[in-house]
Amino acid sequence: MKAEQFDQKFDDNEDDVLDDLDLSTTSRPNQTQKRVNVDFPSWVIDSLDKEASRIGVTRQSIIKVWLVERLEQQAANKQIN
Repeated sequence: MKAEQFDQKFDDNEDDVLDDLDLSTTSRPNQTQKRVNVDFPSWVIDSLDKEASRIGVTRQSIIKVWLVERLEQQAANKQIN
């Protein structure tokens, strides 16, 4: 399929444009995983587990979300200053 045909299908809001793409080789930049080990005091682990249980996610998930939120906040603060 030529790009013009694909663009027209997309512009016409046809639902099956994904069928025309080869998604087997797609990747998200900067999304490779690296393992790290971090030691926390037991009270931190207990607090993380309570909060994770309260919102229904794993400890690892809440750590990831909070770290990303903080990094985004730091980046936004740098842009303001």
